[in-house]
Amino acid sequence: MNEHLYAVIMAGGIGTRLWPRSRSAKPKQFLDLLGPRTMLQETIDRLDPLIPADRVLVVASEEHAAMIHAQVPALPRENFLAEPGPRGTAPCIGLAAVALLERDPAATMAVCPADHLITDPAGFRQALEAAAALAQKEYLVTLGITPGYAHTGFGYIQRGPSLGEVNGLPTFLVQRFAEKPDAATAQRFVDSQEYYWNGGIFIWRAATIMGEIARLLPDLYAELQPVAGAWHSPRQREVLSAAWERVPRTTIDYGVMEKAALVAVVPVDIGWDDVGNWATLSGLVKGDPQGNVFHGDGDRLLLETTDTYLYTSAGRLVAAVGLEGFVVVDTPDALLICPKDRAQEVREAVERLRADGLAGYL
Repeated sequence: MNEHLYAVIMAGGIGTRLWPRSRSAKPKQFLDLLGPRTMLQETIDRLDPLIPADRVLVVASEEHAAMIHAQVPALPRENFLAEPGPRGTAPCIGLAAVALLERDPAATMAVCPADHLITDPAGFRQALEAAAALAQKEYLVTLGITPGYAHTGFGYIQRGPSLGEVNGLPTFLVQRFAEKPDAATAQRFVDSQEYYWNGGIFIWRAATIMGEIARLLPDLYAELQPVAGAWHSPRQREVLSAAWERVPRTTIDYGVMEKAALVAVVPVDIGWDDVGNWATLSGLVKGDPQGNVFHGDGDRLLLETTDTYLYTSAGRLVAAVGLEGFVVVDTPDALLICPKDRAQEVREAVERLRADGLAGYL
């Protein structure tokens, strides 16, 4: 077992497309959307025994610290990194690299979102081990998700020349990253069998990614240096907060991965999904003979209703008559009703609530 392999769980997202269950006070990664465990708990569970909880770092907002420690009591207090504000994945990962380099200069970090589904945890751990081996050769490694269909909502990774088999898995140089494509382009990507979905899972040595941040994102690197210098001092929070006011907002994909030279991909087929909206979630859960999926603990009544996702909270009955292909999410203070094929637009509803001064519902 690699004692220098750590996990960095990015748990700072809001999950607006899963409103009204996902709220700023309790975003989707802290919800039990797919079973008795929350998505954060499932993310940490699947790392063990490869990466035990004492080598897992969670980066999130300070307001979620108590909830994280309640859900993951095995997580050491010092393994929670409070991000002063959302600045994109590049500053988040840079902060985690600072923490790891202060702890273990030989650290390799596996960066994972806290809100994704993976149904083959053993295959996932095998891929992480393969990627960690490549990372020792200074590669920035990403896992490429074998596409199940021509999805237009994901970025894609095109593989290049083979790097050989590592830990029983094929590995490749990355030829290029592609933005979210239109339907025809996505189909061409899938038909070529050279492209993978970009699931946002990365593995690299902490020193390697910090070097690439210095080269490609010098403004971010400059702000991280006083943070590193004050890491063990009483002024750590003060210095970090001041730096975060100035750090540029950018993603690790755009800021580093698309520009770096030594980038590798490990293709995987591990039952991955980003659980991006209510329609996606509905498709991941076995329904009744009519294709209806029920969640929650309230009472419900369905008549002549098919292919409908229904979440109910305790306290009142929800009845649906004649619905087909709908999402109904009933919470104590907000009710969402929308066709499944417009589930992506829930994000727009959230933006409208904010614009209309109704942020209390968010």
